[in-house]
Amino acid sequence: MAALNPAREGAATGAPDPPRTVPGDENTTTGQRPIRLAIVDDDPLVRAGLRILVGGSPDIEVVAEAGDGAEAVVVADAHWPDIMLMDIRMPRVDGLIATRRIRSRERAPQVIVLTTFDADEYVLEALRGGASGFLLKDTPPREILAAVRSVAAGAGTLSPTVIRRLIDHVADPEAGTRRARARARLSDLTDREREVAVLVGRGRSNAGIGAELGMSLPTVKGHVSRLLSKLDLNNRVQIALLVHDAELI
Repeated sequence: MAALNPAREGAATGAPDPPRTVPGDENTTTGQRPIRLAIVDDDPLVRAGLRILVGGSPDIEVVAEAGDGAEAVVVADAHWPDIMLMDIRMPRVDGLIATRRIRSRERAPQVIVLTTFDADEYVLEALRGGASGFLLKDTPPREILAAVRSVAAGAGTLSPTVIRRLIDHVADPEAGTRRARARARLSDLTDREREVAVLVGRGRSNAGIGAELGMSLPTVKGHVSRLLSKLDLNNRVQIALLVHDAELI
């Protein structure tokens, strides 16, 4: 098993992690390596159902399973998944703690929280802990697969329910304090970086941002990388959360 590394993901450049290349496992049909997925849930039936769901997708491969957050940390080191589908309520170590531990390390896999619990505190803690997405377990199977592909491509994913909760979150009693803190963090951005941050907050893809602002795709990626570095964030979803906190949308 690989040694644990306490360094924050992307600490050197602030850029999203490159694909976690595992030699020799390219898809023979497409010539591209399938997305390596780990499933973390304490219910064996849920894990089996998700494995069956993924089984019909040649571009996604389940490489490991774990029954709690402690096992998830071990799986992240031993199997090098690109994406981890993470439940919240689990014995020993829950999914929120596991997400923080996994995402705090160098070249960490992306995490999509997939749970039956949609309470505000779970949503926000998962996203602040570095999760790239939050989906409910009643999300249609096609949308779960789309979320895995989206996050693997470098974008975040949030269910419509979660987006509504983020909007409601801006209006809660502590919003004023969070707004002031978020705006202070964003104050060092250039005008262009702020425009890109706002569009990330609106859920735009890199291609969509480029089309709206008249920039090439590499230029957009460069701006997003600088945003992550300047703001000391792990992923696009955290940029979106900060923009919402600042009430720029």
